[in-house]
Amino acid sequence: MANVNNETLLLIFVACTGVAVLMQAFILLAFYIAFRSGLTALQEQVKEIRINVLPVVKETKLLLADVGPKISSLAGDFAAISRDLRLQGSLINSSASEIAEKVNRQASRLDMMLTNALDVADRASVVVAGAINVPLRQVSAMVAFAKAAMSALIGGPSRRQTEPQQTHSAADRGQFV
Repeated sequence: MANVNNETLLLIFVACTGVAVLMQAFILLAFYIAFRSGLTALQEQVKEIRINVLPVVKETKLLLADVGPKISSLAGDFAAISRDLRLQGSLINSSASEIAEKVNRQASRLDMMLTNALDVADRASVVVAGAINVPLRQVSAMVAFAKAAMSALIGGPSRRQTEPQQTHSAADRGQFV
């Protein structure tokens, strides 16, 4: 019986192995069928994406090909405009500096002119005052002489001559002149 048991056991193992291989074949067949149906669905989706996306991609490519040179041109134009604005800004800055410098020069020149005019007016007033005061003092002295001479001739000796004349006022006491 020991022999039968080994053969039976061997037959059982072979049967189990055959069943396992068959099961494995069915599982692989099920995987194949599932993979094929998934692949078909994926192909349909890729086809749908191609149908919907490829025209958009082509139009975008054409648009970029059409707009690309315009964008490059605009970038060049913006660079030229910014260069011109920078140049104009520096010109305006230099013009403003030059104008401010000229205004300062003219202001100092006007200040000198007004100072000179006021100095001339001051000198002229001194000269005019001197020209008027000197003859006026001389005329005043002549009038005082004439008055003194007339009073001496008409009235004779006066009391004033007999009395000592004060040469200083009361406010001048204590001062030496």
